[in-house]
Order: sequence, then structure tokens, then C-alpha cells
Amino acid sequence: MRRNYEDPVYKRFRLEVLKRDCFTCKMCKAKGKKTRLNVHHIMKWASAASLRYDADNGITLCRKCHDSIKGKESHYITYFLDLIQRG
Repeated sequence: MRRNYEDPVYKRFRLEVLKRDCFTCKMCKAKGKKTRLNVHHIMKWASAASLRYDADNGITLCRKCHDSIKGKESHYITYFLDLIQRG
């Protein structure tokens, strides 16, 4: 299933994660209007269908941090879960 970024359910998921994370990258703490933020699925979109819209499976990352983990996402699962649990 392809992701529909215009889907209201997806938009609600994304906004919920951004609000929870105070619109701040959880890795480097970047924030502000000029920071491009991504909402990253901790457990992959393709392999965790039941978690696609669960805010506990999302984390806010700036573009730089998001790009830095590409291809290594599985190595960050525990780290990301710990970051969102700490708040």
C-alpha cells in the first residue's frame, strides 16, 4: 500500500507526533520555522501495517537526522522508542 500524504488519517497521525515532540527533532533538538521536520515511522510503514497511524510508532526528525538513518532504520528502533518514552 502506498502512503497517501493527503489522507486525513495520515495527517492526524503526523500532527499528533509533531505536537507530542514539541515540533522538535528528537535526535539533535533542532526546531524552528526554518527546520524541515519529518515524521519517521519507527517500525516501517511497509512491515507494520497495524502501527501505521499509531503516534507511539512515530518520531519527529529533522531532514538531516532523517537522512542520516536511511538504510539503518532497524538499528535505531530501541533508541527511538526510548527517546519518545522519556518525552
